[in-house]
Amino acid sequence: MSIRVVGAGLYRTGTKSLKAALERLLGRPSYHMAEVFVHPEHIPVWHGAALGRMPNWVEFLENYAATLDAPAAYFWPELSAAFPRALVLLSIRSAQSWWESASQTVMRTEGMVSPEWDAMNAAISSTRFATTIETRELAIQGFNLHNDRVRSEVVPSRLLEWTAGDGWEPICSALGVPVPDEPFPHTNTREEWAARERARSPAG
Repeated sequence: MSIRVVGAGLYRTGTKSLKAALERLLGRPSYHMAEVFVHPEHIPVWHGAALGRMPNWVEFLENYAATLDAPAAYFWPELSAAFPRALVLLSIRSAQSWWESASQTVMRTEGMVSPEWDAMNAAISSTRFATTIETRELAIQGFNLHNDRVRSEVVPSRLLEWTAGDGWEPICSALGVPVPDEPFPHTNTREEWAARERARSPAG
C-alpha cells in the first residue's frame, strides 16, 4: 500500500473535510494534523524533517492513503517525490477568508499543546513557510507564495486544485473512483475548532 494523495494545501482550506472524504474513497486513514495529536511520538520526526533530517517516508506513512494539512503539507515536495504516482491535491480558498479563519484558530494555539509541539512548529515556520504569520499582510503573502510554488512545480497532469465547494466530483475523477451517493463531508468549522480548543486548554 502507498500514499495515493499528497495534500499540498495549507490548514483551514477544508483539509479536515478532505480527510473524511479521502478515507471514504480510499478505505484507509489520511494523515492530518489530527494524527499528530494522537501520536506525539511523531513530533520529533516532523521537527527533524524541518531541520533537514528526512525520515523514510514510505515506512513512516505506511498505514495511510493520503497526507493533508500541516505539518505534511509543508513537505509536499519531498512527499510527492517519495510517492511519484500520487495525486498532488492543492486545497485552496481566497487569501482573505483563509486569513480570517486561520487567525482565529490555528494561529492562536501557541503554548496550548506542549513545548515540543511549539518547537516543532517554530522549526517548520522558520524553514518551510514562505514568510512570517505574525501579520495579516505577511501571512497572506506567504499563503499565496506557497500555493504559487505548488502550481509552478507540479506538472498539471498530476495537480488538482480544489475548493470546499467543489465536492466529490473533481477528486473522484482524478483518482478514477466512483462518486459516492452521499453528501460531501463538511467538518471542522471555526466554531467546532473553538470548542475543541476550549476542551483541550488547561482552563477548559
